[in-house]
Order: sequence, then C-alpha cells, then structure tokens
Amino acid sequence: MIAVLKAGTTDKQIENLSAWIRSQGLDVHLSKGSVHTVLGLVGDTAKIDAELLESLDIVDSVKRISEPFKSANRKFHPDDSIITVGNTTVGGKDFAIMAGPCSVESEEQVMEIARAVKAAGATMLRGGAFKPRTSPYDFQGLKADGIELLLKAKKETGLPIVTEIMNANHLPLFEEVDVIQVGARNMQNFELLKELGRTQKPILLKRGLANTLKELLMSAEYIMAGGNENVILCERGIRTFETYTRNTLDLSSVPLLHELTHLPVIIDPSHATGVARLVKPMALAAAACGANGLMIEVHNDPAHALCDGAQSLTPDAFADVTAAVSKVLDAVKGL
Repeated sequence: MIAVLKAGTTDKQIENLSAWIRSQGLDVHLSKGSVHTVLGLVGDTAKIDAELLESLDIVDSVKRISEPFKSANRKFHPDDSIITVGNTTVGGKDFAIMAGPCSVESEEQVMEIARAVKAAGATMLRGGAFKPRTSPYDFQGLKADGIELLLKAKKETGLPIVTEIMNANHLPLFEEVDVIQVGARNMQNFELLKELGRTQKPILLKRGLANTLKELLMSAEYIMAGGNENVILCERGIRTFETYTRNTLDLSSVPLLHELTHLPVIIDPSHATGVARLVKPMALAAAACGANGLMIEVHNDPAHALCDGAQSLTPDAFADVTAAVSKVLDAVKGL
C-alpha cells in the first residue's frame, strides 16, 4: 500500500503519520520525489483502513500494490534511483560503463587493461577475482589476490572496482570493493542476498539465465528488505533454443524494468552474446533503448585469456565501442 501525500505537507506531519503507521506493526518507506512525497507501507496492510487513511488532511490518495515486490517498485519510489559509486553515479541521466577482464590473471594484465579502459571512457573497472565456472577443472580465479590487484589498479587509475562475490563468508574481503556483483548463478541465492542487504554497498544484481523479470525484482527485494537500497540491475541474456549466441539478449527488459522499478538497469552484451563481434551492435542497441549503462569484457590478449576470451574486446575495439555509444546517446537525448 502507498499513501501519496499532498503538496505542502510538513516534515513534522510526515513524521507523525509515519509513527502511527509503525505503531500498527508496519514498516514505512519514505520517498520524496520532485512532484510527490510517497509513504510506502510494508507488511500486513490488511489491518489498515485505506478509506480512513485517505481521509486525512495531508493524504492525497491511497493505493494498494498487487505486485509482490514493494521497495523495488516504482510506485513506492516514482523518481529514478541514482546510485553513487565512488566518484561516479549509475542511474538517471548518467551512463555508466564498466569494463575490464572477465578474470584477473596477473598484475601486468589488470594494470594494462585498467589504464586502457579508463582512457577509452570507462567509469568503472570490472574484473573477476572469484570465478564461478561450469567445469570444476577450469580456472577459478585468483580469489583474494585478485581483489588486491584490482585495488592496486583502482589506486593508480581512480576507477571504482566491480567484482563478483560467491559466498557470504567472503564479505570481509570486499570491504574496499566499490560494487559487489551477484552473478546470474547466484541471483536466487537468498541467504547471500540477505547478507548483502545488511551492507550499504552498491550491489550489481545480474538476471539469472532462466529467470523472469519478476523473479529478478524479487531478488532485488531481498537485498532492499534488509535495508540496502543501492541495487543496480543487469540484463545479461537468457537461455533460449538459439545456439549461434551464448544467450539471447532481452533488450525489451530495459523499458519494461524502467516501468516497473526505479532501480537503474545496465546491459552486459559480452555474456549475452558470447561473441566479440556482436558486442558493439548490442551495446549500441542498449544505449538506444534506454539502458543506464554497460558492462563490457576487455582483455589485452583475448586469444590467450584464461576465461571467456571469445567474447572479450581488445582495448582498441573497446575504444571504438565507447565512441560509437557516445554518438547514440547524443542522438537519442531528448527523445
């Protein structure tokens, strides 16, 4: 249930109404937008008389929300959320570009790539320290040493870092990580999501390879229900019957998610296609359809990458993509 308050409602009035709602055993989610102030009532709202609430002088309207996701719902938070990450932001009018190797392999490799992607316009450095792999015999990442190398690259370039967590027990290693990524395989690892909800770090939540948008938003709800509202959604392709690409990139998810939620939405064209030459057209399409950013894999020697070389761009190819994306963003601005 949400209560839309009238213009001119004072902070004291909001505080008094919120206190009464909490006395009924509910939580209150306050959203002050550019036009309206919205109080979201979270919990068993059956005990609340909607007509009584609507009759209050400061209440403009009361609506019940049928969707199971509440905190992530745009009805609770009409304005776009803007997530602050170090010296940059994700959401609103800003366009984030996260780039770097699928897996951190060595100091020389990650430093070279970090310098190159920053020069080409990346706003964050992504890199895998812990790598979930389909085969137990594949390279599993440098783990804690990989995070240390990412932090070294951050110190030199100033780029905030994004890296994936696989186990809540590893959280102490992520204290200096700017954005914690939850990979597709862990999208419904609810115990992990609960632990991340107790942090205040930005969480990049990837859609599972066979999950619906509703399920993605419910996973975001797990994080937000714990008190962490710094969630970035990522569409990285879903599994279909198509075999020419690694996955099928669902670009329709971008405008749909913008309708359903206030959370920013980015696109990962690298994992979506699995083919380096398809990354550019899909990145351009993502910029055109309203995505808030991109996550792109970049490697200085893709042919010898220890992980996902086939979908990784060279630094020069990445620079070509960012230049083209900038032109698309300029073209669609104001549409």
